[in-house]
Amino acid sequence: MDPIKRKFISKAEPQAAEIKKIIKENGSFVLGQYTVEQVYQGMKGMIGMVTETSKLDAEEGIRFRGYSIPELLQLLAQNKESGLEPLPEAMFYLLLTGEIPTADEIDIINTEWTMRSTVPKHVFDMLDMLPAKTHPMTQFSMAIMALQTESVFARRYRDGMNKKDYWDPMYEDVMNLIARLPRIAAYIYRNTYKDGVHIEPDPKLDWAGNFAHMLGFDTNEFKTLMRLYLTIHVDHEGGNVSAHTTHLVGSALSDAYLALAAGMNGLAGPLHGLAAQEVARWIIELRERYNGVPTKEQLTDYIKQTLADGKVVPGYGHAVLRKTDPRYLAQQIFAKRYMADDELFKIVQLLYDVTPEILKATGKIKNPWPNVDAHSGILLTHYGLVEYDFYTVLFGVSRAIGVLTSLLWDRALGSPIERPSSVTTEWIKNAVISDTPVSVE
Repeated sequence: MDPIKRKFISKAEPQAAEIKKIIKENGSFVLGQYTVEQVYQGMKGMIGMVTETSKLDAEEGIRFRGYSIPELLQLLAQNKESGLEPLPEAMFYLLLTGEIPTADEIDIINTEWTMRSTVPKHVFDMLDMLPAKTHPMTQFSMAIMALQTESVFARRYRDGMNKKDYWDPMYEDVMNLIARLPRIAAYIYRNTYKDGVHIEPDPKLDWAGNFAHMLGFDTNEFKTLMRLYLTIHVDHEGGNVSAHTTHLVGSALSDAYLALAAGMNGLAGPLHGLAAQEVARWIIELRERYNGVPTKEQLTDYIKQTLADGKVVPGYGHAVLRKTDPRYLAQQIFAKRYMADDELFKIVQLLYDVTPEILKATGKIKNPWPNVDAHSGILLTHYGLVEYDFYTVLFGVSRAIGVLTSLLWDRALGSPIERPSSVTTEWIKNAVISDTPVSVE
């Protein structure tokens, strides 16, 4: 058993026992109440699941195992080559164990992922057969499904195993899958946009650095950007679509490949992970309209007209956050360091100065501040990765770390199948008319 695997189970076994004790002694404790509005409008704010890896606070932003993004930018081990940004390997270790890793522990993970990164030929063959117009996220999801032939969990479950051991083959699947995703994503990118001219992996590079290399971006700055991007996009508590879908499908004891593919299909939606490409398009169109960086007055008029047309300002607002997204601020620090003179970045900065006050003045918007998508696509565009449809695949490679770590914890803690109750509108009407608390049981 590798040391990371041993560390994980040393954390999971006592926590599983603690959860059983909590349920036994406090199972009837009431956590809150929900409303008709919440039932109809996406269950927002309803506590209905446990996610150990991260928690989103409306005022503080996302915390990974209790640490804020500014804290983690300082605490997580940094790459020797750049010395500026944390590594996704370090974030994975933190989500997995709840501890800040040492340099040696990061090296172990990187070595493991390098050894596990070989992708079976049939996955590439399948991708080569798809029509050229197939969206990169469709290709990404299909490639993950094609990899399901390699599932250790599916094989061992079929052969018969004790449920207390479910976590063990799941660990193998999680490690194998995360290791292979950059290779798959880079293959999709080179196939779709670079005439199928592929770049072989470099085993001497770290996970994110090697991903940048296989994409065809070998500058130290872009590798640094990939380390930051793939670290801050990993997780956003369990209620978002990609995380919840992965958890839901996994709760049926579907293996990591089936569960992640489902989560990636959710990430591909315009209201979730597709947003970064829409922001990039919108800002570039804005620059073209004004032949460069607009004045504050021009931008103000443009935003007001956008709202008057019944449209939204892309990249602004969030279902939970009520402040500027800390992930946005982390990317802003990067941009100020490396690309302060970039025209698109200047527009991003100008939007940050102008947009919130305009949105506040409408009196209809709870969060007028930018989210992570308001920045990420522009950073990629600066370095020449201008194929917007690919941006969500980058998001997916990162998000896989968070959702798969949570899936592994689900198996280690013995989480049951998710099965909430549902009711009809007629049932709700009767409940409202009677004006008494009701039970769905």
